Amino acid sequence: MTTHEQYTAAFWDDRYGATERVWSGEPNAVLVQEVAGLAPGTALDVGSGEGGDAIWLAGRGWRVTAIDVSRVALDRVAARAQDEGVAERVTTSVVDLLADPLPGGFDLVTAHFMQLPGAERPRLYRAIAGAVGPGGTLLLVGHDPEGMPPGAEHHHPADMFATAEELIVELDDALAGWTIEVAERRGRDAVQPDGRPRFLYDAVLRARRPM
Repeated sequence: MTTHEQYTAAFWDDRYGATERVWSGEPNAVLVQEVAGLAPGTALDVGSGEGGDAIWLAGRGWRVTAIDVSRVALDRVAARAQDEGVAERVTTSVVDLLADPLPGGFDLVTAHFMQLPGAERPRLYRAIAGAVGPGGTLLLVGHDPEGMPPGAEHHHPADMFATAEELIVELDDALAGWTIEVAERRGRDAVQPDGRPRFLYDAVLRARRPM
């Protein structure tokens, strides 16, 4: 399997279709920590998966556009939004990040654990930053290279991991004039697929675009 095959609709539709649930359904912890104090507005959830983040945001008054390459995943987002009474604040759209343009003008753009190909990550993250409207917030969270467990490269080549400082360098002039509010390695407890505890580091980048 090539790197790009991991980002196709067929790959993710198959993965989501093979089980009733892939992810926990809970919002990412960093999202809760970094966004809880922001006034609700419009949000773009990039690579939304089954919608844990999108539903959490909608439940707090945000108008969320959830995008993903997988229609199977987005159907689950829509169904959950309906079940939780936030359907009027959640819109879903199939978007192939590697090929399709992104909508823009959002008060918040967030992407979590999208381990992108290293050679293309600068272009893709610049496109994601470009979706932030004036005065809006960009929140990028990924696996920091520090402390990644042995065998991680079996699923993700090493060049898919970057520190927050490396992301700032890659974004370069896409962040010209922005305020870097958070750029750090943040530790957290996690659980491996076999149930064993594990300590990981997240690369957290939060930046605010000027008005």
